[in-house]
Parts: sequence; C-alpha cells; structure tokens
Amino acid sequence: MSISAYKRTIRESASPKQIEARVFARVTGSMEQHSADWSAARGDNVARSAILAHGLRDAVAENRVLWSRLGSDLADSNNRLPAALRANLLSIALWVDRTSGVVIGGGEGLQALIDVNKNILGGLSGLAPAPAAVDQDGTQSHAQAV
Repeated sequence: MSISAYKRTIRESASPKQIEARVFARVTGSMEQHSADWSAARGDNVARSAILAHGLRDAVAENRVLWSRLGSDLADSNNRLPAALRANLLSIALWVDRTSGVVIGGGEGLQALIDVNKNILGGLSGLAPAPAAVDQDGTQSHAQAV
C-alpha cells in the first residue's frame, strides 16, 4: 500500500478528534525528545542554540503552526464549540504563540508547551488532565488552565 493510500485510509476511517489527537501526540513527542537536554542547558545559550538547531526549533515551530491553525478554526463563526470553550482555547493559542517565540529565542517555557499539549491530548482522548507542571522558578505553568 502506498503512503498516499495509507493516509487516505486513515482520513476516511478516523474521526476528526482522533486525527487531532494523533497530530498533538506527534508534535508533543517531537518537543519532548529535547526536553531533558533543554532543561539541563538552562543558562547556557550555546547549548540551547545547538538543541534548537538539532530539531527543537522545528518541533516548536510545528507546534506553533498547529495552534495557529486551531486558533483560526476557533475564530471561525461556524465553529460549533461553546463560546466559552472557544475563548479559552483561543487564549491558549495566543499564549502558545508567545511562549513558542520565547523558547525559540532560547528562553523558558518548553515544558509548559508540552504540558498544555498533553492536557489537550488527554481531553481529546477522554483521559484526565495531567497535573500542572511547576516551572524551574517555582511558578505553576499555564498547563493548569487547560
């Protein structure tokens, strides 16, 4: 079976919610691959630049695009989610955009991005949300708000 036929079969047999969960899982996994090294390199701009160059920049950028597309869908007047949920998710999409820029610039926030995605993934999968992460400065990450 060719790759395009396989992708078509998945699209035809999976619900939109299942497809979203797969995308969140893949993007989150890509960011998680770099999480331990990123945390260990706190304060070391050279090491963080290397981590970004070796895949983290692409993973965070892909996450940013995912949330941007979700934001566009949420802002559409034809979106059938409840207004309060749409507003909360739009707020998170804006936060993801800002935090992604900070991470791509070498700053903190990678674990919070991962935690938010895991909470969304849990919601899509029908699982209970993960406990909120505590950033290295002792503050609770934005993941709790999901």
